[in-house]
Amino acid sequence: MKEKKIRKIKKIEKINLVCKSHLKKYFRLTSKALKIAKKAMNKKKKKEALVVIDMAQRYYDDAKYFESKGHMVNAFAALNYAHGWLDCGSRLGFFRVKDSKLFVVK
Repeated sequence: MKEKKIRKIKKIEKINLVCKSHLKKYFRLTSKALKIAKKAMNKKKKKEALVVIDMAQRYYDDAKYFESKGHMVNAFAALNYAHGWLDCGSRLGFFRVKDSKLFVVK
């Protein structure tokens, strides 16, 4: 019984791994999306766009912090939140973007 439990724990540990190259890829994508979004704000919805940019930047910065501490899973989670904010802003029309590889577009 104890051996089954150990194998189960090892499987869970494997799921919780995020490799550095994978994290690097998502830092690059989110950084690029942030730069584009900052330049593509819808002037009619600038106030809302700034809120979304602020939240995305904060999560991006958190991801950098987690990475510096070796917390790769938390870094990856924070990056996903950052990019989620950008996708939301794009979908709501706060950003005038067309790159469907970086954003959810209409």
